[in-house]
Amino acid sequence: MLDQAQRLRELANQGRKKESTKENKPKIITVTSGKGGVGKSNFVVNLGIELQKQGKRVLIFDADIGMANDDLLMGYSPKYNIYDIILLDKEIEEVIIEGPYGVKLLSGGTGINKIKELTSIQRNRFLEKLGNLENLDFILMDTGAGVNRTVLGFIACCDELVVIMTPEPTSLMDAYSLVKAVNHFKIKDSLNIIVNRILDDKEGEMTYNKFKQAVEKFLQMKVKLLGYVSEDKRLVEAVRNQKPFVLGSPNCSAAKDIAKISRKLMNSDLKNNDLGTKNLFKKIFNIFS
Repeated sequence: MLDQAQRLRELANQGRKKESTKENKPKIITVTSGKGGVGKSNFVVNLGIELQKQGKRVLIFDADIGMANDDLLMGYSPKYNIYDIILLDKEIEEVIIEGPYGVKLLSGGTGINKIKELTSIQRNRFLEKLGNLENLDFILMDTGAGVNRTVLGFIACCDELVVIMTPEPTSLMDAYSLVKAVNHFKIKDSLNIIVNRILDDKEGEMTYNKFKQAVEKFLQMKVKLLGYVSEDKRLVEAVRNQKPFVLGSPNCSAAKDIAKISRKLMNSDLKNNDLGTKNLFKKIFNIFS
């Protein structure tokens, strides 16, 4: 499964030389988790909208192959995904969803699985179409859960890795297994943590400290806290109503937590390899070919 570890390591280090260009390059953040059901996609959608509300230009790339549902969480049912751009020659404008406050959503669908079949002409045509997506501030990549080559590939493509977990012991164990694989293949040497569904800050702090101590002791990786998100019944209502809670219940605890995290992201010194959208997808093509 992970026989291309060397390729992952090499591609993780690509793009670190800054290009001399006036074009703004986005911060590319991969958001993932060790197991499903921890609220990862809900977090990504609401964070993307909140960043957009604060004046940032955001693209959400739903990279959960076969299980993409960010569109449903936003209340949309798109006709197309990245597969249609690459293989059916659809225009990027036909496939991109423009959500609340102008946040953009691109669904990966099954398109990533078809990359091996692409000709160089098809790849170049797709990359040219991405030109309309430049001048972004953030690209949030929402991956599938678990430890597999696809998830590790998307982690190798990003500037910053965010791992979401809950206080449940199984969530901590699965998150640790994921980070252990990232460390084993030398894909990243640092990560950011979100503790989701906490009952109070004390529970969030205890969960984070327990995880941080294990990772720093046994894996020698740098661990940073990005924030906590409170357990909130409005999250369940938001999913059922297909309306993100930062819009439907902007004053609820979870929405306030997301706003705090978004401000932290905007004010932080996150790594930025100046890849740009085209070079990001070039890396994705190289990894999944």
